[in-house]
Amino acid sequence: MSAAPPEIRVNTEMAAPQQAGSGDPAAKSAEPSEVRKYLLSRGNSAFGDRAFHVLMVLCSLTIFGIVALIVWQLVLRSQMSWHAFGLKFFFQRFTDPDTHRSSFWDPIGQQFSALPFIFGTLVSSFLALLLAVPLAVGTAVFLTEMCPKILRGPLAFLTELLAAIPSVIYGLWAVFILIPQLREHVNPFLISKFGWSGLFDDTNPTGLGFVASGIILAIMILPIISSLTREVMTAVPHSQREAVLALGATRWEMIRMGVLRNARIGIVGAVILGLGRALGETMAVTMVIGNSAEIHKSLLSNGASMASVIANEFAEAVGDMHLSALIEIGLALFLVTIVVNALARVLVWAVTGGAPRQAH
Repeated sequence: MSAAPPEIRVNTEMAAPQQAGSGDPAAKSAEPSEVRKYLLSRGNSAFGDRAFHVLMVLCSLTIFGIVALIVWQLVLRSQMSWHAFGLKFFFQRFTDPDTHRSSFWDPIGQQFSALPFIFGTLVSSFLALLLAVPLAVGTAVFLTEMCPKILRGPLAFLTELLAAIPSVIYGLWAVFILIPQLREHVNPFLISKFGWSGLFDDTNPTGLGFVASGIILAIMILPIISSLTREVMTAVPHSQREAVLALGATRWEMIRMGVLRNARIGIVGAVILGLGRALGETMAVTMVIGNSAEIHKSLLSNGASMASVIANEFAEAVGDMHLSALIEIGLALFLVTIVVNALARVLVWAVTGGAPRQAH
């Protein structure tokens, strides 16, 4: 192809400045923007960037510092109990040499064991999971896969609203509404139908006990498990649902194989996070569990949890050993709660953090 004539090249060069000053969008984009003018006029920002970086690092380190300070104080103030009882503090049982009666918790005799409180915490938390997990997963499946869109928002809001209710309100509701119903209707039914198992007997007619604490804990952890389950189910790619339906599966088979199977790790994480909430709950459990430092086979009997014994006796501790034993129970509860919550976060992240990248 031949070169352009000289006169044409000259005209093009002369027209270039005119086009640059015209209203052409490309020419306008070449001009410095207001943001660029500001960045060029403000000078060097290295000091501001370093100051902002240091501030953010200090904010993040503050969280770790608070946790480390709590652990250090708990360890420091529980040394008396630790040196007196050692690891036996968590499983031993004492016998009074005068009365020959065995006990776990004797503030007058300065003998302490955390075994009944560990037992009460585990039993009440297990009952709460047994009741809450099926209901929470069913609620999440309905809201995610089956609920009409117009009702999905309000129902999800009402479910999550349960998490905003203070625990003392749950306790008051349990004392005035739940306990009478258990005492008059539920407990007699359990005794008549399952009393042969030894798990339900009529030695405690008050209605307080492990069953009451398990029910109130189930209501309190239900919104946590349901909300996180909905998150991990939403993170499952729609291609999984479409693929299962394309193979001829029913709607329930699609939910079971295409959604729940892919979200199972996150659901387990949600359950463990709910367990962490149940382990550390204080006020509501204190009001309904009965607060007895004994171990009974019956689920209708009174008991105590690690959180409830601290709430009941910390302000009235008899001597330094009693106070140190309560703080050691608090240390054990704190460490267990941290481990449970960390494990739950990792499992939830494994689904919600990895699913979007897999979808692409």
